[in-house]
Amino acid sequence: MKETMKKTSLSLLGLLFFAGAYSLINAQTSIGILGGRSVPNFSGGSNELSQGYVSRLAPHFGITIEHDLSERFSIQPEIIYDGQGGQRNGLQPITSTPLPPLPSGGYYYADFHNTAILNYIEVPVLLRYKFDAFLMRFQINAGPYAGYLLNATQKTSGTSLIYVDRNRTPLTIPVPPDYTQTVPAPAQSFNASTDVTDSIHRFNTGIEGGAGIFVPLSESQTLSLEVHGLYGLTNIQKYAVDGTNHTGNLLISMGYSFVLAGI
Repeated sequence: MKETMKKTSLSLLGLLFFAGAYSLINAQTSIGILGGRSVPNFSGGSNELSQGYVSRLAPHFGITIEHDLSERFSIQPEIIYDGQGGQRNGLQPITSTPLPPLPSGGYYYADFHNTAILNYIEVPVLLRYKFDAFLMRFQINAGPYAGYLLNATQKTSGTSLIYVDRNRTPLTIPVPPDYTQTVPAPAQSFNASTDVTDSIHRFNTGIEGGAGIFVPLSESQTLSLEVHGLYGLTNIQKYAVDGTNHTGNLLISMGYSFVLAGI
């Protein structure tokens, strides 16, 4: 699987290089920049460690090369920095604890805030269809992408008692003088930032699709407003004990492009 992802990524990077070189010798090729908000979230979740995530906000930005294939169709490779991940609030399982394993083989729980931050370089190759309606120019596009993980961080915050189940049964400890009585264990701080890059697959592949409108500034310059959706086809976790998740996000972008005419 890893070898297949590497080959797919290299193929898409090669296509991007080819498109860039091809654009230098053909008219009606545009180069541009884009940026905006990413609203990422994990999908799937095969066990308690990978379930319960909701969306967070992240940045994305990059460069684009669009080459017209005809009046209506074009191909657009991109190189994008894209923030992925998700967040969980409230009661959730914990694993990084010095406490002994539970007899049931389950998890300890705590009530805190947990954010998973994954930063990727992604290379989509989109086929774009353009059409005019309501005195405006619209476009829809779709295509595959390959992603390379730059880094992954798990940020947690808050203070909580430790619970032995989801019913919030507190973990207890014996107290003197005879240690026959127990009290809830002291609350623990969860303020931490942990590098989890080594537990995530470096390569990711997926599909992307979206739509947008063009706002001409001149014959050779254009502004755009686009909304895209991305879905990762690769399970991101390296280890089965961590569960299974797929990346996914909604991109809201503004862009500027200009035509490289006659080069």
